[in-house]
Amino acid sequence: MNPAPTAPRDAAPGVDPGARVQMPVRGMTCAACVGRIERVLAKHPGVIDARVDLVTQSATIDYDGQATDPGALAGVIRDAGYEVPPEDPTLDAPPDAAARLAATDAADELEARGFRRDLTIAAALTVPLLVVAMSHGAIPGTGGAAGRYLQMALATPVVFGPGRRFLALAAAALRHRSTDMNVLIALGALASWSWSTVVTLVPSVLPHGQHGHVPVYFEAAAAIVTFLLLGKLLEHRARRRLTDAVRGLVALLPPTATRLRGGGELEVPVASLLPGDRVRVRPGQRVATDGVVRDGGAAVDESTLTGESIPVDRGPGDPVQGGTLVSGGTLVYEVTRRGADSALARIVDAVADAQGTRAPIARLADRVSAVFVPTVLALAALTFVVWMLVPHGPDGVAVAVRHLVAVLVIACPCALGLATPAAVAVGTGRAAALGFLVKGGDALERASTIDRVLFDKTGTLTEGRPRLVTVLALDGRSEDDLLALVAGAEAGSEHPLARAIVAGAVARGARVPPAVGFAATPGGGVRATVGGALVRVGTARWLAEEGVDASALEGDAAAAAERGETASLVAVDGAVAGLVALADTARPEAAAAVAALGAMGVGVAMVTGDRRATALAVARSLGVSEVWAETRPEEKAAVVAKARASGARVAMVGDGVNDAPALAAADLGVAMMGGADVAASASDVTILRGGVAAVPTVLGLARRTLAVIRQNLFWAFVYNVVGIPLAAGLFEPWTGWTLSPVFASAAMSMSSVSVLLNSLRLRRWSP
Repeated sequence: MNPAPTAPRDAAPGVDPGARVQMPVRGMTCAACVGRIERVLAKHPGVIDARVDLVTQSATIDYDGQATDPGALAGVIRDAGYEVPPEDPTLDAPPDAAARLAATDAADELEARGFRRDLTIAAALTVPLLVVAMSHGAIPGTGGAAGRYLQMALATPVVFGPGRRFLALAAAALRHRSTDMNVLIALGALASWSWSTVVTLVPSVLPHGQHGHVPVYFEAAAAIVTFLLLGKLLEHRARRRLTDAVRGLVALLPPTATRLRGGGELEVPVASLLPGDRVRVRPGQRVATDGVVRDGGAAVDESTLTGESIPVDRGPGDPVQGGTLVSGGTLVYEVTRRGADSALARIVDAVADAQGTRAPIARLADRVSAVFVPTVLALAALTFVVWMLVPHGPDGVAVAVRHLVAVLVIACPCALGLATPAAVAVGTGRAAALGFLVKGGDALERASTIDRVLFDKTGTLTEGRPRLVTVLALDGRSEDDLLALVAGAEAGSEHPLARAIVAGAVARGARVPPAVGFAATPGGGVRATVGGALVRVGTARWLAEEGVDASALEGDAAAAAERGETASLVAVDGAVAGLVALADTARPEAAAAVAALGAMGVGVAMVTGDRRATALAVARSLGVSEVWAETRPEEKAAVVAKARASGARVAMVGDGVNDAPALAAADLGVAMMGGADVAASASDVTILRGGVAAVPTVLGLARRTLAVIRQNLFWAFVYNVVGIPLAAGLFEPWTGWTLSPVFASAAMSMSSVSVLLNSLRLRRWSP
C-alpha cells in the first residue's frame, strides 16, 4: 500500500541516490539511544546519511539502493536493541500526511498498551512489597526468612517481567560499548535484587549483622522499575499528542469538493481535482484547494493562513486558498494547485519538518552516565579484588562481597533517576495551578533558556475579533443617531464586519431600527432605507461609484487606518454623514507582559500576517519596537529560524493555525487556550488562563525548575562521591570508618528523599 522509497533531495556525487526511507523506531529513551542508532546505521554498507529523532520516534535514512535495502536497515536497528514495527513491510514513508499518521497510529497504540500493562503489573506487586519492607517485621508473618521469601516473590516478577525492557536495552547498550540511563536503571535494579536474592537463598554465604540477619533490598529493585515505567508512559502520551498538530491541519482540508462539469455538479474527492477544474463552495464550507474566483462573491475567513482577524471579500479574479472558510456568499473558483501543493498542505509539511528537527537539548544525566557507570563498575571490581587480597581468614570472600555490594548499592542511581522527573513533576503541577500546561521536562528545560520571545498579534496580543472603536458624525448629527442608522442598514448583512458593527451599536445602547430595500455589493458596501432615509455604508470607492462625494472624510479615514482601524464611510440620502471604524484591540494584560519580559532581559518582537499599519499601531501601544508584518505561515517559521541562527533562544507565542509552523520551529512554542487546536498541539506550552500575562510566568517557573534540577543532580552525586569511598572501605584500615550495605542503602534512600524534598519547594514558587 505504500509507494517505493523516494529519492533524497541531496545525494552525494557519484553515488546512486537510491532512496530515502522513514521508519518508526520504538524503545528509544534518551539522547544516547539516538546516537547509538545513528552510529550503527552509519557503519552499515550503503547508508549515505541517517538522522534519528527522539521526539517523533523515527529514523530518516538516505541509502544506496544497490548496496542495501529497507529490510536490512530495519535489521540493523533491531540488532541494536530497538524495535521497528512490522506493520509496515516495505518500511516506506507515505507522502500523504494523513496516510503517514495512520501508518504509525497502530504501532503507537500497541506501545502504549504495553506500557500500561507493565505498569499495572509492576504497581500491583510493588505496593504490597513496599508495605512489607517498610514494616520491618511488624506485620505478622513478614519477619525473618518468611518475610524475605515473600519480598523475593513480589520483586522478582517486577524486575524480570515489566523491567525486562530496561534490562534488554541496557544489554544492547553494553553490547555496543556504550552506556545510558538504561544501564543505570538495570544496574540499580539488578544490584539490589542480586544481593537480596543471595541473602535469601544462601544466607550462610554472607556475614550476618549484629541482629543476626542481613538486610535485603527487594523493594528498591521493584520501585526503580515501577517509577520508570510510569515516567515512560507519561512521556509516550506527551509524544503522541505532538502528531495532533499535523492531524488537525489535515482536518482543515475537506475530503470532497463540488466540481462543476458539463453543466452539472458532482461531489468528488479533493485528491481528484486538477488545475483548471471549477469548484463551487457555499457559505459555511471550506475551500478545497488553491484557486482563482471566476464567479460569485463572498467574505472569506483567511485567519487559518494569514492570521488576519477580519474576513476579506473575494470576487472574480481574486485568489482563494485551501482551508479558508467561506461565509456570506457563494464562490465558483478555478483550481490552480492540486491539494498536495496548496498553501495549507505546505503548512502541514512545515509543521512536520519542524517537529522532525532535533534540538540540541542537554541531557546531563545521559552525558555523565557515559563516565559514571563504567567508573562505578570499575571501582566495585577493584574493591572486590583488593579485599580478596587482604587476609581475613574464612570470611575473606564474604567481606569482599560485602564491600562490593555496598559500592553498588550506594551507587544505585535512584536519586540520579529522580533528580529530573521529580522536579519536572512538581514544576508542571505548579504550572497547572498557575494556569498553563507544559508538555514535559524538555519544554521546561528549553523555556529556562529563552532570551527572545516572538508574539503573534491576532488573538494573542489582541482580542482576536473586531470591535467598534470609532464613531464620527458630520453636519450636527449625533453619534447615537448615526450609529442607529448604520446598525439598521447593516442588520440585514451576514458579513462579519456588519455583525461587529451591530453588536457594537447595541453595546453602546443604540436602537436598531428596521430597514427595507436592503442590498449588498460584495467588496463595496450595503444600502438600505432606514426610517425613510437612504443609508449607504461602505468603502470610499464604492460610495464614489454610487455618486457620493466622500472627500470630506479622507483625512479621518486615513487617521483611522494609521491607528490600525478598518473604517466604513456612511452616506445618508446621498450626502456623506460620517464614518464608523472597527479594530482588533490589544488585550488589557499585553503591555504589562511585554514590560515584564523586558525586565527579565528577554527581547520581544511581533510577527503577524496582518497589515503593516495595523501591526505597527498595536506594537506602538504595547511598547514593542520590532515588528514583522504581512508574513505568511512559512515566513513566520523563517523569522524564527533567522532569530535562532543569530544565537538567540526563541519562544514563539501564538494561537492560530497559521502560527503552527513557527510554534513547531521555535525552541519553545507557546499557544493560547481558545485558539486553534492545531496551535496547542504544535506547542510546548498551552496557556489556559491569564493570556499573555502568563508568558513571563512560564519562563520564570522554567528557570527556577532547571535550577532545582541542577541542585538535585548535585546532591545525587554528592552522596556517591562521599559514600563510594566509605562503602569501598578506603578509610577502614586506618580509621575503622566503613559503610555497610545497610547504611549504604540508608544513604541511597536519603539521597532520594533530599531530591524529593528539594523538588517539593517548587510548590511554593510564585511569579
